[in-house]
Amino acid sequence: MLDAIRIFLAITETGNLSQVARQEDTAVSSISRKLDSLEADLGFKLFNRSSRRMMLTDAGEQFLPRAKNILLELDEAKHDMSALSSDPKGLLSITAPSSFGRLYVAPAVTRFMQRYPQIEIDLHIGDEIIDLSARRIDIAVRIGVLPDSNLVATQLAPCKRLVCASPAYLHKFGRPKTPEDLLEHNCLNATNSQSVYGLWSFAGVNKGLPLPVKGTLKSNDTYSLLRAAVEGIGIIHLASWLVKDMIVSGELVVLFPDNPPATKIEPAIHAVRMPGRSHAAKAQLFIEHLRSEFGAPAYWDQAIEDKQKILQQQ
Repeated sequence: MLDAIRIFLAITETGNLSQVARQEDTAVSSISRKLDSLEADLGFKLFNRSSRRMMLTDAGEQFLPRAKNILLELDEAKHDMSALSSDPKGLLSITAPSSFGRLYVAPAVTRFMQRYPQIEIDLHIGDEIIDLSARRIDIAVRIGVLPDSNLVATQLAPCKRLVCASPAYLHKFGRPKTPEDLLEHNCLNATNSQSVYGLWSFAGVNKGLPLPVKGTLKSNDTYSLLRAAVEGIGIIHLASWLVKDMIVSGELVVLFPDNPPATKIEPAIHAVRMPGRSHAAKAQLFIEHLRSEFGAPAYWDQAIEDKQKILQQQ
C-alpha cells in the first residue's frame, strides 16, 4: 500500500498517469492498477478521470494530507530509529488542554520521565490553541475534530460524550427515559466552542440536530458544570474522561449508555506534531507512551463500562 500511496501523491502533482509512468519507468497500466488497488483498499474513489487530467474527488482531497503524513512518518522513522538505539535525552515541549492535561497527560508525563530520566519536559497546560511552529512545541494534545493541516496526527482515544445526572436530581425530578425527555429537564450547558461540538445530539433523534434543551446554568468551564450536576442542579452532557470518577463513585448516573451520538465525524483525542522536527524521535516515543498509558479502550471508558456492568447485576 505504501507504494500505491506514493503513486497517488505523484499523480496529484502531475495530474497525468502517463507522466507518472515515465517518471517510474513503467507502463501506464501498472500505475493504473496500483491506483485501482489503493482505491479498492480505501473503499472510495480518489480521482475523477478524464482523457486529459486526473482531478481529485472530495474523498481524494481529504485523503491527500493523510497520505503525505503517512510517508513523512515512514521517512522520519527510518532516520530516527538510530536515535532511539541509545538512551533518549534532551528537551521535549508538550501542550495539553487544561482539564484533560491535569487529569491524564500530567500523570503520564511523570511516568515517562521516570522511564527516561535524561529527557527534560516543558509541559504547558492551557486551553488556547498554540501554533506549534511559532512556539517550537513538539507535541500538542488536542480534543475534538482536527482541521485539515500539515501536522502529523495520532489518535490516542475516541472522545465519547455521556448524559449524566446525580441520584438526588433523578429522585427529585424523575429519570428521563429517552433523549427527547431532556426537553422537560434542567440541562446544564457548555458555552465554549470545543465542548459545543455534538452537544445534546443523538442518533435518530431530532434528525441528528442538537436538542433545544434549556437550563438554569451555562458556563465555559466544564468542571463547573460537572460540580453543579453532582450537587443535583441539573443534567450534563460531557466527555467520558471528565465524568469518569463521578460515575465510578456513584455521584453521577449515566442516563443513555446505549444511545450513540448523531455526529457523522466522531471527535477524538489526538497528539499532533510538526513533521520534520529534530525532536521527532522523542516526540514519537512520548506519543507511543501516551497510547500505552491510555489503553484501548481508553482506561476511563473501560472504568465506566465496568461500573455499568456492576449496576446491571444489582
